[in-house]
Amino acid sequence: MMELLEPFLARGLRGGAAPEGTWAAADAACAELAAPMAVLDLEALSFNAGSLLRRAAGKPIRVASKSIRSRDVLRAVLGHPGFAGILGFTLPEALWLANDPSNAFTDIVVAYPTADGPALRALAADPVACARVTLMVDSQEQLQWMAATLAGLAPAAPIRLCLDLDASWRPSVRGRALGHIGVYRSPVRTGADAIAVALAINNYRKGSFPLFTLVGIMAYEAQIAGLQDSPHTANKVADAAKSAVLQRMQRSSMAEITHRRANVVAAVRNIVDLEFVNGGGTGSLELTTVDVSVTELAAGSGLFGPTLFDGYSRFTPAPAVGFAVPVVRRPAPDVVTVLGGGWIASGPAGPDRSPVPVHPAGLATIGTEGAGEVQTPLRGPAAAQLRIGDKVWFRHAKSGEVCEHVDALEMLDGGQRVGTAPTYRGEGKAFA
Repeated sequence: MMELLEPFLARGLRGGAAPEGTWAAADAACAELAAPMAVLDLEALSFNAGSLLRRAAGKPIRVASKSIRSRDVLRAVLGHPGFAGILGFTLPEALWLANDPSNAFTDIVVAYPTADGPALRALAADPVACARVTLMVDSQEQLQWMAATLAGLAPAAPIRLCLDLDASWRPSVRGRALGHIGVYRSPVRTGADAIAVALAINNYRKGSFPLFTLVGIMAYEAQIAGLQDSPHTANKVADAAKSAVLQRMQRSSMAEITHRRANVVAAVRNIVDLEFVNGGGTGSLELTTVDVSVTELAAGSGLFGPTLFDGYSRFTPAPAVGFAVPVVRRPAPDVVTVLGGGWIASGPAGPDRSPVPVHPAGLATIGTEGAGEVQTPLRGPAAAQLRIGDKVWFRHAKSGEVCEHVDALEMLDGGQRVGTAPTYRGEGKAFA
C-alpha cells in the first residue's frame, strides 16, 4: 500500500498541520468494521514525518522498526529523503526485512544484542543479509558467544558489528557518584572500554579471514529521548516543578554525553574507519543533531505519536494511531464495559502505560479495575449515550506495540478509509 502512503507523506513534509477530530472521523469511517481494530491517520503521519525531519536539521533519520511494525509503513517512510535505514529490534526480524522482495531494507542495524544461535548462523550463510545487517555488541563475552556459535562455519562475509556506548548519566559531586540516570544497556562508557572491544573484534579470524568487522557506534540517550520533560497532570504546580528539574537534568546529561561520545568516537576512529555514529531518539532529535560526532539519528515513535510523547516541551506529535474496542455491557447507567482494552505498554507498571480512552470524550477507566485483558469498564457522562456494539477509541501509550494486537492498520485520509497496511502480526510474524 506504499502508493497510498507516499502522497500524504510528501504533503506532510511541506508543512501541514495536525488534524483535528481524528477519532470522531475514524468512528464514522469505520462504522461497518468489527472491533477490535486500529487505524493509521495519514495526515497525522505526514505531519509527524515532517516534524521529525525539521527537528533533525539535515541529518538522516534511521527508522526504529519496533515503533512501527508494518512493512508497508516502513517502506513508505524510507522512500522519502531524510529517512535512511532501519533500526531493528531482533535478528530474525532483520533477516526477514533484509530479504524483502522490494529491496527496501538494505541497511538494518539491530539495536539490541542477539543470543539467537540459529538466526546468527542463518545470517552468516546469507551473503545478502551479511551485507545489509549490522549486529549490536558491547562486550567481549558477546564476541566469544558469537564466535563459538559460528564455529565450523565460513561466513559469506565478515559479520558487521556496531558498538553500543552507554549514554546514561552518572552525576557526581567531588568524585562521589550520586546515582544512575537512564537505562541499563552497555557496560562500555569510555574510550578505553570501546578500544578494548574494538581490538577484540579485530582479533577474531578464521584463518586469515576476519570473522567480524566494526562499522559503527550507537549511543541512545534514553533519559532525554524517551523521558517527557513537560508532564501534564491535574497538579499544575507540581508539573511545573517537575518539568524544571527534568529539563535541567536533561541539559546536564546532554552536555555530558556529547563530550564523552566525541572522545569515544575519536578514540575508536584511530583504529577503525567507522561508517556511522548513531544517536538520539524521537524526544532528542534537535539536541543530538548538533553533536558533530553523530552522523545519523534514530526515531520511530514520533511517526505514530503515542501518549508517552504528549509531554515534551520541544515538540508536539499528532496522534496518528488509535484503536477501537466494542461496548459489550452496561453495569450501571454511567458505566459501560468494553471487550478487552488492556493493551498495556511495556516499561515500569503505572497509569502512564495504560491506554487512554479518547472518543467519545468524557470516559475514564475505573481505578479498581483499570484496562483489562478481557474487559475494561469505563465511567463518565458519555456512557449514557453508548449502546451495545458501539466503539470506544483509545490511544496507546507506546508506539508500535499496538500492532501486536491487530492484523492491519486501517488507513484514513480526511476521515475516509483509503486502504489497509498489514502489521507484522498480519503477515504472520511475531518477533520477541
